[in-house]
Amino acid sequence: MRKVLLGFFLLLLAMPVRAENPTPYSGTKVIETGKPFDAFVEKLTAAIAANKMGLVGNACATCGAKNIGVVIPGNRVLMIFNPHFAVRMLKASEAAGIEAPLRLYVTEQPDGKARLTYRLASHVFGAYKVPALDDMGKELDGVVERIVSDALK
Repeated sequence: MRKVLLGFFLLLLAMPVRAENPTPYSGTKVIETGKPFDAFVEKLTAAIAANKMGLVGNACATCGAKNIGVVIPGNRVLMIFNPHFAVRMLKASEAAGIEAPLRLYVTEQPDGKARLTYRLASHVFGAYKVPALDDMGKELDGVVERIVSDALK
């Protein structure tokens, strides 16, 4: 029996190690933009404003790392929302307030190009099972889709 257990243990050690799951949540979109990181962040920021969404936060891990003397590839989280959507969201569900703002995550790939990752608002707000949030989530999906499309031009 010990030999069987030892054999099983050795077999487990020989199995390949799993890498992280880059999109652990359903409704996550990943777009290889083909655009240089800094240029894409600029275009994305302009597209957010052009589509009447507010840039309510801009987290820059690259900037923070630089402050402590560490160089990392470009890494930004652009947080977007609009007060009209906020009022609708809170009217439908106070608990859903934790989901705002929506986040657009831009990472610089080894070739210097930007990758955009974000969760569909319909999935984020759909978890609450509130019809008014479902409608708003679908509407926000369209807004984000236009923002991304504009930024990719």
